[in-house]
Amino acid sequence: MAFDPQSATAAYIDALGTEALARSAAYTMGSHWLLLWGLVVAVAVAWLIIRSGLLERIDQRLARRGPNTRAFLVSAAYFIIAGLVSLPWSMYKGWWRETSYGRSLQQFGDAFGQSLVGLAIAALLGGLFFMGVYALIRRSGKRWWVWSGALTVAGISAVLLVAPVVIEPLFNDYKPLPEGPVRTSLTGMAEQAGIPADRIFVYDGSRQSNNFTANVGGLGPYARIAISDIALKGASLDEVRAVTAHEIGHYVLRHVWRSVLLFSLIVMIAFFIADRSYTRVARALGSRAALSSPTSLPVVMVMLTFLLLLAQPVINASIRFGEIEADQYSLATAKLPDAMASALVKTAEYRYPRPHPVQEILFYTHPSVERRVRMAMDWKAANTAEPGK
Repeated sequence: MAFDPQSATAAYIDALGTEALARSAAYTMGSHWLLLWGLVVAVAVAWLIIRSGLLERIDQRLARRGPNTRAFLVSAAYFIIAGLVSLPWSMYKGWWRETSYGRSLQQFGDAFGQSLVGLAIAALLGGLFFMGVYALIRRSGKRWWVWSGALTVAGISAVLLVAPVVIEPLFNDYKPLPEGPVRTSLTGMAEQAGIPADRIFVYDGSRQSNNFTANVGGLGPYARIAISDIALKGASLDEVRAVTAHEIGHYVLRHVWRSVLLFSLIVMIAFFIADRSYTRVARALGSRAALSSPTSLPVVMVMLTFLLLLAQPVINASIRFGEIEADQYSLATAKLPDAMASALVKTAEYRYPRPHPVQEILFYTHPSVERRVRMAMDWKAANTAEPGK
């Protein structure tokens, strides 16, 4: 009997069972609603901070400091205050909801502690970034937003460079992948992509999530392959190879730079809109701060949150295109369509595999699992001498 990609795809998805598919649909739909509720929380937090006058009092105490120092400290203070006020929401979204759906086994205390670490990092990086933004406003006048794109590129590039060495080890323990079949199998794939064999790591991803995942991150000498221990425990060698080849595809095809440039362009457009409409939004939120003052940050962040939410379909479309290219790279190099399909089905537990096309366009950062499995089965039909066997 001739191999039928459509039937094979349906068999992979249906193997999850109706209960798992229903649970996946509920989890995914809830995740979409979180985007809207996140905007509501951002507006409420900004309003509370503005009403409290905390940033103005901090700014007044720093009156004798230089403008850059003031901008950094006030911006960092905003991220700390906003993070603490919205911590219940963050814990609900990142811990309670994940554990209730069985996506995580992390203890509350550990999740809470890591949230505080993340808050400190956000304060430092956010403070530095907006110190640069307010310097641009002071020095570039009405065209400050033009230069914000370059600032965003520089900021993201710096984070990408140092994250594997400085930031990520704060949340997980990274160790060289031990000798064995997995390491032997991945070494050639890594070297082909220009990643040294000693830059293949395993990390305790199970600490936060039960999701089956791997990634290739970092730049230059800090580039590395990182595989979650979940993948090593719950996947076959071929599945690990297929998924790692997919992640290497992102690295080889330089998808990160496409994402950086797109995001920087969107930020620049958002800052342009913010520059033109700041006064009206600030008045609506009850703020009297001038845009050039770091005390305007609550208003600016509400505007950025709203505008980035509107831009989400564009960002998602770019990411989905990259995911398709990475899948194609994996199929062409690893040549493991069934392993790719079975690995993708594992992700369907938290990303509903059969979304409505509009739902996929608006909210999905990855193509639907069903579509990706079908692509793997089509590749199998076209490239295997006897695909039915």
